[in-house]
Amino acid sequence: MALAGGGEDRWVFGYGSLMWRPGFPFIDRRPAVLHGRRRAFCIYSVHHRGTYERPGLVLGLAPGGAARGVAYRVAASEWAAVYAYLREREQPTETYFETWREVKIDAGRVPALVFLSDTKHSQWAGALTLEQQAALIAGAKGLSGRNIDYLRDLVLHLREDGVRDHAMETLLKMVEAIEGAA
Repeated sequence: MALAGGGEDRWVFGYGSLMWRPGFPFIDRRPAVLHGRRRAFCIYSVHHRGTYERPGLVLGLAPGGAARGVAYRVAASEWAAVYAYLREREQPTETYFETWREVKIDAGRVPALVFLSDTKHSQWAGALTLEQQAALIAGAKGLSGRNIDYLRDLVLHLREDGVRDHAMETLLKMVEAIEGAA
């Protein structure tokens, strides 16, 4: 399926800020699960939530596990504009690669556009301990704001969607403690 053409509705999978701030028109939003990848703070952020001098961390889809998120159905008539918007938003430093993967929704499985972490990119942070993640997130700030706000939004919106991610909740408490001590 071509990424930017075609005459049928398309699905987009979100696992981070796309869950609560998609920024594009959609005609359906459903809880979804992507198998084979997991949500992780595994990307150094030098644009949205950090700088080259003081990188923060953003989410990526690291290999292994499963990620609960949402799938948005985009009308065929809107697809070209939505796809251009997503490329600009998700690819400022090309730390992700685009692919189509099946995601599970209540109605079965649908192919969805997914942005996977590029483990060969220089911004790939890999597997960091919670302590390492907290140290990078605390105090980091980029064009889209403070890194802790991104983490806080994630935890709150996951809860609103009925997802309890204990690791992310623990990480938020750790970052809040560091920033409170600063």
